[in-house]
Amino acid sequence: MAGQVLVHRDSAVLRVTLSHPGKFNAMSRAMWRELKSVFDAEAHREDLRCVVIAGEAGHFCSGGDISEYPTFRFDEAALRQFHEGEVWGGLQAVLDCPVPVLAHIEGNCMGAGVEIASCCDLRVAGQGARFGAPIARLGFPMAPREAQLVAREAGAAVARSMLLEAAVFDADQMLTHGFLNTVVPDTDVAPDVNRRAANIAQLAPQAARMNKSTLRLLASSGISEALLSSAYAFADSAEHREGISAFLAKRPPVF
Repeated sequence: MAGQVLVHRDSAVLRVTLSHPGKFNAMSRAMWRELKSVFDAEAHREDLRCVVIAGEAGHFCSGGDISEYPTFRFDEAALRQFHEGEVWGGLQAVLDCPVPVLAHIEGNCMGAGVEIASCCDLRVAGQGARFGAPIARLGFPMAPREAQLVAREAGAAVARSMLLEAAVFDADQMLTHGFLNTVVPDTDVAPDVNRRAANIAQLAPQAARMNKSTLRLLASSGISEALLSSAYAFADSAEHREGISAFLAKRPPVF
């Protein structure tokens, strides 16, 4: 079985589950393509307010499916297509999601798992989670775009340790380094993620989308005139009026 990416729509929350039984949800080539297809098809729905990415059976993702590697990794053109087309295609689709994306992390979060988690806006992990990219033991480097992504989100020092020393970090260490938003007991990960997703789904969706767009631009190029020229176009929007009116009336807003 090549593994699969499962999708469950729960009202305004989309739940995406990495599933590769027996391989701790290692990403196969088919799964990378499915990840892109899922986000291309679902992430831009007007009624969507939040996405949760999780792994099946107590693990997030253990990396890539190494059993497939001999079929393509030793050919330069095929290897480039794998990383620049399939892997980056899936990661970019997650990065392009206009609504908040939460990572529900348990157990192994290695290699491809760290990369997928790096595409998420918020990351909740169980105390038993482990993080790394020990590909130096497999004789190859991390692809440039993927390394840039991990270094940006996990920090340069963490990325260097993962890639140059094959270091593995526990959840508390990754919290200290700023990669995680919170660490909870393993049994509390699902309830915590569900609570956060439900909370996000109740907040103003327009504001969430605009905040994501602003943060994305700030991370890539800083404040530009183009950003400033459109930053306040929401002034007369229904959501803006509702949020202020509800606060003044001391009632819950209805978005």
